[in-house]
Amino acid sequence: MRTTIKDIAAACHVSAGTVDRALNNRPGISEKTRKKVLDAAAEMNYQPDFTARSLVMGRTLTLGVVLFDLYNRSFAQLMNAIEKRARELGYFVYITLTDKNAQNERTCIDYLINRKVDGIILFSVNKGKEFETYLNKLHTPVVTIFNYISSDLEYIGIQERQAMKDAVDYVASKRYSRFIYVSPPLAYSGKSNIYTQEERFQGFLEGIQGHKAADPLVLKGADYLEKLMAYPFNKAEKTAVVCSTDLYALEVMNTLKGIGIAIPGEAGVMGFDDIDMLKYISPRLTTVKYPIVQIGEKAVESLVHKIEQGAFKSVPLLGHEIIKGESI
Repeated sequence: MRTTIKDIAAACHVSAGTVDRALNNRPGISEKTRKKVLDAAAEMNYQPDFTARSLVMGRTLTLGVVLFDLYNRSFAQLMNAIEKRARELGYFVYITLTDKNAQNERTCIDYLINRKVDGIILFSVNKGKEFETYLNKLHTPVVTIFNYISSDLEYIGIQERQAMKDAVDYVASKRYSRFIYVSPPLAYSGKSNIYTQEERFQGFLEGIQGHKAADPLVLKGADYLEKLMAYPFNKAEKTAVVCSTDLYALEVMNTLKGIGIAIPGEAGVMGFDDIDMLKYISPRLTTVKYPIVQIGEKAVESLVHKIEQGAFKSVPLLGHEIIKGESI
């Protein structure tokens, strides 16, 4: 038979209110009494009734997360950060994956709403006024990350454009005279929400213009590696391959090694994200450190603040850093 707060109260000869304060670490009781109640709860194998608790509180103590997938290591790092911070704040997490499909995304959001999550962290592939209206009609707090949707929706991210411009500035300082930009998602520009990719591309172009470099080769779409292999690399003119994520940069490095192009002698490679697996890669990828863990933590904190206090916890755009590796 399930142990209740009343059972613990009877065993400790205290009121149910005292037991509640002890179990939820609230003030109003002595440390001696708190310890007595907690010891009794552990001995009696007390498990909180979350259903009853949610009815009393008007909350389910759950958060929903909508991501593209977990193939990109940075998304896995993000999810770990979200789950850990949510647990610290007393919330459990539902994770849903959209595979970058707009309709799947709506299905995922509806699934979370039907399970009465208290709030949603959204990495969206959708955009536009109609989608914004849809989100607002949910009457459930939403924090958007990475892909910006609207100034009316809470957003947590970085200055994507400036971060990529800083990356180009760093590459140019190493005397690379030719540039290739790799961003397969740019093939979906105008069709899906690829805000982060578009901002990074604009930052790249601004950086190129600032250094009066020759017109770059821009590789977008699924066949970017085939096009890369056809490029005329030579030692006389050092070429920098700037990639919009580390995932693409690692594919580029593997491909260049396969066709005998020396890194960084003939071709330098620049990434973006600083995923944790880079410590296993040689040469060590030069990249932009994206505050992925901090974004996850801040998203949870802002969302929980909205749920419990009625307003989002404002988070300014976070910082970035150039990680100087060996590939540039």
